[in-house]
Amino acid sequence: MSLLLTGCIYWLRAGQVYLQMSEFDKYFEIVVTDEFTLKFKEPILYSKDFVSLSRLQPSDDSPHGEGRKWRYWFRKIDADGNIIKPEIKFYSDLYFNKEQKLTAWSFSSLFLEIAPPKFLEVSLRSIGGAEIDKEKKQLKANSALLEKISDDLPKKAAVVKKLGEPLEIKDEPEQEIYIYHFLLETHEIEKGYEDRALNEVKITFDKKTQELTRMAGRFAGLKVSINYKKFLAQPSEAD
Repeated sequence: MSLLLTGCIYWLRAGQVYLQMSEFDKYFEIVVTDEFTLKFKEPILYSKDFVSLSRLQPSDDSPHGEGRKWRYWFRKIDADGNIIKPEIKFYSDLYFNKEQKLTAWSFSSLFLEIAPPKFLEVSLRSIGGAEIDKEKKQLKANSALLEKISDDLPKKAAVVKKLGEPLEIKDEPEQEIYIYHFLLETHEIEKGYEDRALNEVKITFDKKTQELTRMAGRFAGLKVSINYKKFLAQPSEAD
């Protein structure tokens, strides 16, 4: 998993979160229902960090206990930028306490079609051993340290059934790359950053197995790339 982070202030506090990742179970908890939620036991990041990072405001901002809940809606669009009907959409929720610190980050069920919970969890855990590129403000997991898991990868037919037909298909010798565009619903975009509301998601399928092997996209300023094959245990490891 590689993560690209922008914004100097955010990067400094993100660095503190990175240090927490090396003791994952001490500082984080994962809850999986129809959503995937990462809980922060000792919050560091502020709500203002996310605005500084993305230059985007959330779709919805509502009270939640003593704090706030931000929801980011991503809606599938066609080549002309029109929202597909019937809508195909997913959301990401951020929960903040009364000090405006991030306490939980959730992803909806549709997002889990391209980022299965077990693979998303091991991807997050792998950040603890990630290599830091300070110049590019990027975290890249060291594949030698990745935890291996035994689980089935989603099949192309199942993913396309949920996401619908892609905007474009890139045909390569051993794989196909399905490209989708999702538009972030937001009430305010900082001038000069209008293009960040458009989120391109690339999903790679192995031609032979029809399995989803890689996902890459930008979600409200956070670029994510996960190569699922690197997390798979070989048959001898799984036995």
